[in-house]
Amino acid sequence: MAFELPELPYSKDALGPYMSAETLEFHHDKHHQAYVTNGNKLLEGSGLEGKSLEDIVKESFGKNQGLFNNAGQHYNHVHFWQWMKPNGGGNKLPGSLQSAIDSDLGGFDKFRADFINAGTTQFGSGWAWLSLKDGKLEVTKTANGESPLVYGGQPILGVDVWEHSYYIDYRNARPKYLEAWFDNLVNWEHVEQMFSEARG
Repeated sequence: MAFELPELPYSKDALGPYMSAETLEFHHDKHHQAYVTNGNKLLEGSGLEGKSLEDIVKESFGKNQGLFNNAGQHYNHVHFWQWMKPNGGGNKLPGSLQSAIDSDLGGFDKFRADFINAGTTQFGSGWAWLSLKDGKLEVTKTANGESPLVYGGQPILGVDVWEHSYYIDYRNARPKYLEAWFDNLVNWEHVEQMFSEARG
């Protein structure tokens, strides 16, 4: 299936002051568009043309690096836009998600600290994740365009720690970006929806 750039689910200025319209303009309109454009070129003749995005990501991993880089980043960003909303964040989570965070991750405050730490300590470009693997939630980090998807997990929340995600607004203060993002932008309803689908 051909990759397409999704529309943002909010206006470009809706996430301010935590993520600026300028950041979204570059991040969505230029960076994500480039993954879509390059990914479609690399998809041609790969033998994976008719597959779902998830399958393209999994099947190109370790075999077709160019395609994987672009398909992986396209997959990550399709969800990244949905994982944010105006007036998001907060610590009031949907019940089933809160219960799983309590039992698997030691409660909300520990989960928040571990998630922000994963993003802060990811050396270079990459992502921090909350995912469901073997029936349990876990916090991890990955390099570049990788995600828990290629390691047997199902991502339910991810934050982009490539510099293009925060440098316009936060310069080199990645921890400040992560705290602002987690506390003010996370769309917990979307996380809950992905959690529910991952549990099946």
